[in-house]
Amino acid sequence: MKQRIITAVIAAAFFIPLVIIGSWPFTLTVYLLASIGLFELLRMRGLHLFSVPGILTWIALAILLLPTELSASLENTLGYTKVEITFAVVLLLLIYTVIVKNRYTFDHASFSIFGALYVGIGFYYLIETRLAGIEYVIYALLVIWMTDTGAYFVGRKIGKRKLWPEISPNKTIEGFFGGIVSAVIFACLFQMIYPITSSYMVLIGVTIVASIIGQLGDLVESALKRHYDVKDSGTILPGHGGILDRFDSLLFVLPLLHFLHFVV
Repeated sequence: MKQRIITAVIAAAFFIPLVIIGSWPFTLTVYLLASIGLFELLRMRGLHLFSVPGILTWIALAILLLPTELSASLENTLGYTKVEITFAVVLLLLIYTVIVKNRYTFDHASFSIFGALYVGIGFYYLIETRLAGIEYVIYALLVIWMTDTGAYFVGRKIGKRKLWPEISPNKTIEGFFGGIVSAVIFACLFQMIYPITSSYMVLIGVTIVASIIGQLGDLVESALKRHYDVKDSGTILPGHGGILDRFDSLLFVLPLLHFLHFVV
């Protein structure tokens, strides 16, 4: 626990100022985080980022991460959209399976592209959310952190019924609901200090959904690690694991806030 707290404080001291600064330093940081996340994901499957298919996959990730304004500039310059360029990468990966005579297979290519989408879409919305306003990033982080904290302490105190033991044996149903309640309480406190919506009903509804989806995002990462028989996605954050271990919920919550038109 001591190691987790120290790492969390150091990471927050590094990340929060960049969130406040925003602009290109924040965007470059997100690119770095997403690249590490992709590296962790590919490594689970026994693939290498520093290889021909790995570099092609990173190119797909980099294109997906482009903010709306830069994406529009790219389209005006090259005449191709993000989707078209990503599709071109898919074709190149499939051609590569033929060149190497199936040492890199269709399954590998599918995992690579789906991994780029999984990591890229979530981190893309982190960039877009910061562009929409720092308050939305703070809200999303608050919901995730308070959900995790509430779930942990309620689960330890009164948790008896396992939520999904085949995927994450330590999570409990009581902790699941404790996380939601904790997120709602702190979201309402945040609304009192820094209003981000005109309706508390909207805030509470979005927070409940975001808390649930965030916990499901955490379970997705747990299921992935269990399938590939790894304890953590990485070791870059002592006591916490890898980038994907820390951003798994955020990768689901941020797109949700845009899909619900909560972030405007």
